[in-house]
Amino acid sequence: MAAKWIETLVGSLDQKRQYKHHMARIEALPQPYRNAAEALQRYFMYQGGILDGDTLITMLGDFVELWERAVADGTPVRAIVGDDPVEFAETFLQAYSGKQWIDKERVRLRKAIDAAAGDNGEEKSA
Repeated sequence: MAAKWIETLVGSLDQKRQYKHHMARIEALPQPYRNAAEALQRYFMYQGGILDGDTLITMLGDFVELWERAVADGTPVRAIVGDDPVEFAETFLQAYSGKQWIDKERVRLRKAIDAAAGDNGEEKSA
């Protein structure tokens, strides 16, 4: 019972364990793969804005597997990310289009404008 209550407050404990496991896998990568993976993961956290824990965990798992396979195959970092790492990161994120933080703000903005404009689309007078 206490575990359910704690998960309600702080989120899924299983997802937190999986996240820590994926981050440990990134830390275990040899250089220069580790530096590249850490830099991209940091960018994902700022740019991605993914709210759904399941989507985030799936994305991180796939991301780590990509780098582990690159290490095993001896694939150079540039062969993975290409000439523009930002383009690579944003293309990678697009494949995981779960619920994002901006979605809440889009709904909030629409509701605020609808309320300001009134039901008939006319602006309310002040």
